[in-house]
Amino acid sequence: MSAQGAPGKQMAAAGALAVSDAAHADQFAELAQRIAGLRDACGYTVEEFADRLGVDREVYKAYEQTGFDVPASLLMHVATVCNVDMAVLLTGVSTHLDTYQVVRAGDGRVVDRFPGYHFQDLAYNYSHKVMQPLLVTLDPTDDPAELVSHAGQEFNYVTKGTVVLVFADREIALEEGDCVYFNPQIPHGQRCGSAEPATFVTVITE
Repeated sequence: MSAQGAPGKQMAAAGALAVSDAAHADQFAELAQRIAGLRDACGYTVEEFADRLGVDREVYKAYEQTGFDVPASLLMHVATVCNVDMAVLLTGVSTHLDTYQVVRAGDGRVVDRFPGYHFQDLAYNYSHKVMQPLLVTLDPTDDPAELVSHAGQEFNYVTKGTVVLVFADREIALEEGDCVYFNPQIPHGQRCGSAEPATFVTVITE
């Protein structure tokens, strides 16, 4: 490779990263607008809606301002309170299937919520869901897991790598093929416990 080639590739990579970051910023901004619009359409003030969701008011205000770091469980709670499908929040498009939906491998609706945590909605076009299935990918990190709590019940099944479930005051390492069913009203979170990205299927009900 020539001396001139390397800087050119570095600049191209930096440009691609900037485009990706801008796309994510737009996605988050659109999500924030949809959350705020749905809350307003349901007749709640910001403070009332935060209280209804059981979220700190300042934290919720940040969600409406940026759309960043919104837990998937909270999106489902918003959808449940406002009687819409979670896919409406993620895409702005109403779902329409009420018999069955097949999602082929890799075809789930991809959404990035925060760095190192990505998920695919595995039933994004099915209407009136009573449970939300997601395929989650966790990148390796030294950062602690983000803890959340929400109503209903939750199931996690590890499909690759090691997922560490942080549950209240304990950590539970789950390997490929392991699963856990738990009460999500107790503060919990997941982080990658392996050197390579880990994936798991989570099913959340409210």
